[in-house]
Amino acid sequence: MLPPAAAQAPASEPVRIGDVAVSGSFRTRIESWDWFQGDANNRYTFPGSILRLSLSESRNAFDWQLEFAVPLLLGLPNDAVATGAQGQFGFGASYYVANGRSTSAAMLFAKQGFVRFKELGGIGGQSLKLGRMEFIDGTEVTPKNATLAVLKRDRIAHRLLGNVGFSDVGRSFDGVVYAINRSRLNFTFLGARPTRGVYQVDGWGELNANVFYGALTGQVGKQNAGEWRLFGLGYSDYRDNVVKVDNRPLAVRTTDAGHINIGTYGGHYLQAIQSPAGSIDLLAWGALQNGSWGRLAQRAGAFAAEAGWQPPILRAVKPWLRGGYSYGSGDKDAADGTHGTFFQVLPTPRMYARFPFYNMMNNHDVFGELVLRPSKAVTVRSDVHSLSLANRNDLWYSGNGMFQPWTFGYTGRPSNGQTGLATLYDISTDYAVNPHFSLTVYYGHAAGKQVMQSIYPNGKNGNFGYLELMFRL
Repeated sequence: MLPPAAAQAPASEPVRIGDVAVSGSFRTRIESWDWFQGDANNRYTFPGSILRLSLSESRNAFDWQLEFAVPLLLGLPNDAVATGAQGQFGFGASYYVANGRSTSAAMLFAKQGFVRFKELGGIGGQSLKLGRMEFIDGTEVTPKNATLAVLKRDRIAHRLLGNVGFSDVGRSFDGVVYAINRSRLNFTFLGARPTRGVYQVDGWGELNANVFYGALTGQVGKQNAGEWRLFGLGYSDYRDNVVKVDNRPLAVRTTDAGHINIGTYGGHYLQAIQSPAGSIDLLAWGALQNGSWGRLAQRAGAFAAEAGWQPPILRAVKPWLRGGYSYGSGDKDAADGTHGTFFQVLPTPRMYARFPFYNMMNNHDVFGELVLRPSKAVTVRSDVHSLSLANRNDLWYSGNGMFQPWTFGYTGRPSNGQTGLATLYDISTDYAVNPHFSLTVYYGHAAGKQVMQSIYPNGKNGNFGYLELMFRL
């Protein structure tokens, strides 16, 4: 079986003070943005970092963890925000606005603090976690099959609930997680409220929203291993003073103080097939939504279908070819009483949009991917994405979901009757130097199409690149 698709180094042993394990990390990234050209500064570079320090202990009946984080943002652009549809030009502008229009920001906050009780009632595999924690949908179980494990991590997880780990702040949840594990079956339930963070360095407070998530995951097969999951996700946004982002006129949206109450129901199936021609993988993911979007009825859906092939050639670089298509519905009529845009809830879009100017809302994404793994420590990946809007009557959406009380969390820009968004070409290299140190280099180029041209007449193309250094204690 071929190794996973991300560079890895042997795990280091944690530092211990008695029975307490001390771990931590420091990540720093230099981001360079060349946003689509408009009426503000579209070219800038800034450094962002996050320091995390954790104390934890594991006992027979329970374990606990307390983790603090310190994000540090420097040199944010103060001129990268335009009025109207052009909006914020990249993450530097988003950090600047979210932190009181300051060009630098930092804060210490509690990122995690929980206790987990194990073998409740003497039942093996049963646990209850209480407190503040990170949670990512689709990661309830890690398959033993290496190919499936990578697919879950890179192509299933984070689609609806994520920690937004790419940002220099991230997201946590305050609540409870119940799980019961059997040899080939897992049930997990989450009841929680999301915390502030993502772009805002103050991650102490929680937000006025409830999240309820339940998933049943099963493993099938051995040589040709597979996995299935069925899930349900309930989301309620109770904020009265935040204007929703959708394709209705602003005057209409401003008067709609109704809450958002959405149910999302779906599942995934993964299969890894061993053959003389190499390893073949198949992936299917889908979800439907109902409920209410303020005064509107929510009726939306999304799906993804992907396939991959690891041919038994060029063994020095272990190639992995993948391709697929994903769809998130858009709204066809702003005045018909129904909100048809798929709502991605609280995801980590950057897992699927490595140049994060889009997400899965009102989106068609046809992609091809090549992964090369010359060693366990080095991974090279290159993607091509053909991006378009699912419905020309809806908006071009971006964002990660709510992250502060007064901000909706998603941005919508007008399509101007067009559907062509961009073709994205990118490449990255991950290098795990040793158990403590790794680095990543990324570059992406977006060749804009009609939607971009209508909003950014001075230049429809964009570029994004970064150098990231990670140190682990």
